[in-house]
Amino acid sequence: MLNNPKARQAVSGLLNPPAKLLLRLHVSPDAVTLVGTLGAVLCAVMFIARGSFVVGVLGVILFAVADLLDGTMARMRGTSGPWGNFLDASLDRVADGAIFGSVAFWAASTDQMWLVVGTVIALVAGQVTSYTKARAEAVGAEANVGLVERAERLIAILAALFLAGLGVPWVLDIVVWALAILGVLTVIQRVIHVRKQLKPRTEDL
Repeated sequence: MLNNPKARQAVSGLLNPPAKLLLRLHVSPDAVTLVGTLGAVLCAVMFIARGSFVVGVLGVILFAVADLLDGTMARMRGTSGPWGNFLDASLDRVADGAIFGSVAFWAASTDQMWLVVGTVIALVAGQVTSYTKARAEAVGAEANVGLVERAERLIAILAALFLAGLGVPWVLDIVVWALAILGVLTVIQRVIHVRKQLKPRTEDL
């Protein structure tokens, strides 16, 4: 689930032994990706949506390791490539939707409608942020800019949920609305960035 290259590199030494073990057991990287996503979704739906934030966050973090393991396994196996990137990125959107959707469900069930609104905006902005990058690459541009990308969004929401679960007041509301606002600004920033790259091409036609 963490797609930050620096984060992956920092823990690569810890991931090598379990990655080698799973490969010896003939477990495929794709299977690890699927299990990691399914586990994160279940933790979000079963715990975060019910207000058990601490347990839910710890569960999501545990299964997030699978997202790091699959890439390590693929590189060791020599099969890393477009398919693995596609599957990983697609399932990342599922995990994101489950986490933020569970927060919105809990907020709605506790009549915190402003938190519902902020969570939905943060979720949509996060999904569009990823979509703009994919579409930019599809038309020959790049959109590797932004105030908050997926790694930052995920770390922020999980940290806020954990602190909220420990009883820290207002932290979840503040972080959710910060992600909502920064997410919208990130989408705008990427659209402008791509427009600057593509505008000279349209003017040359």
